[in-house]
Amino acid sequence: MALHLEKAGHELHLWARRPESLKPFASVNAKTHASPAEVAKHAAVVITMVADAPDVEAVCLGEHGIIAGGGKGLIVVDMSTINPNAARVIGQRLAEKGIEFVDAPVSGGETGAINAALTVMAGGTQVAFDQVKPLLEKLGKSVTLIGGSGAGQVAKACNQILTGVGVLAVAEAFNFAAKSGVDPAK
Repeated sequence: MALHLEKAGHELHLWARRPESLKPFASVNAKTHASPAEVAKHAAVVITMVADAPDVEAVCLGEHGIIAGGGKGLIVVDMSTINPNAARVIGQRLAEKGIEFVDAPVSGGETGAINAALTVMAGGTQVAFDQVKPLLEKLGKSVTLIGGSGAGQVAKACNQILTGVGVLAVAEAFNFAAKSGVDPAK
C-alpha cells in the first residue's frame, strides 16, 4: 500500500517492527527510521496498519510511539481493524497532544491492496478526513467518512458480520444439498 503512495510522488518515512518488512522499499525514495516517534517528526500524515488494538496502542502511544514525536497538526491514520472503543481511546489520547486521528480500516484483502482497489471506511473529523482523503484514494476505489472517531471500525465490523453471515448461508446451503443427495459442488 505504501508503494502506491510512493508511486504517486509522496515521500515515504518508514518504520517497521520487523526489518524484513522494509525490503520492498530498498529501491524507492524512502527513508527508514528507528521508531514511530522519528517517523512522526518527519511527516504530516502517519499511516499505521498492524495486527490488533494493543499493537496500535504501542505504535501510537508507546514510549517511542507516534505521540512521542508528533505534535499539533499531525494526522494519524490507522488502517488496522481494531475494536471501535480502542480506536476512540487512542484518538482521544492523541488529541490531547493536538494530533488528529482517523480510523480507516479496509476491506478488499491482499488483492485489493495490490491493485489499489480497497474499500476504506473512515472515522474521524471531517477536516482530518478531507486532508487525508487524497492519500486514501491512492489505496482504494471507495473511500468514505462514516462518522466520528471509531465509526470506521464499526462499519468494518458490520462488513465482517455480513461476510460471516454470507459464508454461513453458503455452508448451510451446501449442507442442505448434501443431505438431500445432491452434489454441492454442482
